[in-house]
Amino acid sequence: MTTFAELGLAPDILRALDDMGYATPTPIQEQVIPLALQGGDILGAAQTGTGKTAAFALPLLQRLLPFANNGTSPAKHPIRALILTPTRELAIQVEESVKAYCKHIPLRSLVVYGGVNINTQIPILKTGIEILVATPGRLLDHVQNKTLMLNQVNTLVLDEADRMLDMGFMPDLKRIVALLPVQRVNMMFSATFPEEIRKLADSILNNPTFIEVARNATAVTVTQVVHPVHHERKRQLLTHLIKTRDLKQVLVFTGTKLGCNRLANELNKLGLHADAIHGDKTQQERIKALDAFKAGTLRVLVATDVAARGIDIEALPYVVNYDLPHNAEDYVHRIGRTGRAGAMGEAISLVSESETRYLRDIEKLIGSPLATTIVPGFEPGAADVPVYQQPRSPRPERAVEPVVERPVERAPEQRSAPRSKPAASRDSLFDAPYVPGTAATVAPVANRQPPKKQVAALFRSPVKPESAGQ
Repeated sequence: MTTFAELGLAPDILRALDDMGYATPTPIQEQVIPLALQGGDILGAAQTGTGKTAAFALPLLQRLLPFANNGTSPAKHPIRALILTPTRELAIQVEESVKAYCKHIPLRSLVVYGGVNINTQIPILKTGIEILVATPGRLLDHVQNKTLMLNQVNTLVLDEADRMLDMGFMPDLKRIVALLPVQRVNMMFSATFPEEIRKLADSILNNPTFIEVARNATAVTVTQVVHPVHHERKRQLLTHLIKTRDLKQVLVFTGTKLGCNRLANELNKLGLHADAIHGDKTQQERIKALDAFKAGTLRVLVATDVAARGIDIEALPYVVNYDLPHNAEDYVHRIGRTGRAGAMGEAISLVSESETRYLRDIEKLIGSPLATTIVPGFEPGAADVPVYQQPRSPRPERAVEPVVERPVERAPEQRSAPRSKPAASRDSLFDAPYVPGTAATVAPVANRQPPKKQVAALFRSPVKPESAGQ
């Protein structure tokens, strides 16, 4: 079995790996590290949880060893390596790993991302750093503010490139690449390779070596199970599983931000300490929720797919797909949060009838059917349909009696009584010409007012004929 020492890594890097308890490389590390040490471009296909962060970080650090120094001048610490990630969580995770790997090497690193005050990042940049981990948007903010320079970057790493394209970062990536020196080493890692990714690779990489390890495969340390259930009873089933099995540290994935917040609130009402994490949360809220979840004080963390590739929790035991992802590859990324570094994990999927097509796509992608278990009391069927959605039974027909027309008898006095003349209305009064000295009976009409001119005419003195010519 190959060891890290046999890959040609420097003693100071090996010391850091020993401190972390790493002895043998993963398959992607074993293939990528020797090639990256030679300085060639690499295009890697690997899922999350396969150890690709160390695969590009370790050779990157070794290539920067000649530039390591303890000088205090910022000019001695220009940015020489740039690592781009699609999400804040993944950026934080990568930078933490870089710090751990260069524990015994005088190289400086920093992570910059949006959602926090940019002024907190500027003082550290001014002191000088060799390794910068960034999200594309915040990196361009610093470029615009002229708080960093990229003219000495000799290594570019794109991590989770397919997710960057999904999140609309292609224009930002083109602007960033245009700011870098032409002579550099490029490494790109992606879980999927649609046409857009291949075009991006052709525009950035120079004759790359393609390495594919366990693409679209799930870890053997993850037990996967499907629980069919009516969609109206998913929350009840999730609560039942957590309480009856006494599950702790449960990461639950939903399809929407609204559903994420709603589920977290409902779980809290039922006595299960839960919080939500998604793109609309501030960075402080997301960090606070993640820290509480890692510490074990938060029992359930509800998340959207934006966090699927950025949550790295040691020995995370449970991942629940509350909503199946529409993209089958996202399923692999979700359950890749558990069963990491050889630890055992369990992936639970709550599947309604409308989600069976997504389940078929997932099984086709991973190449095997998923075990299905119906939880007693939560059998999917008509009994689970709410009353207002159940079809109505036809009403019994009632016998209708025929209508018999009968002549209406009137009393003699009613037949012969003369009709009384109705009183004059205000409208008819005002329509008639004014005749001095006459009076009329006016029937009161609610909320009707006579025109002002005609009312005034009622009180006007008659004009004498001889005065008309004067």
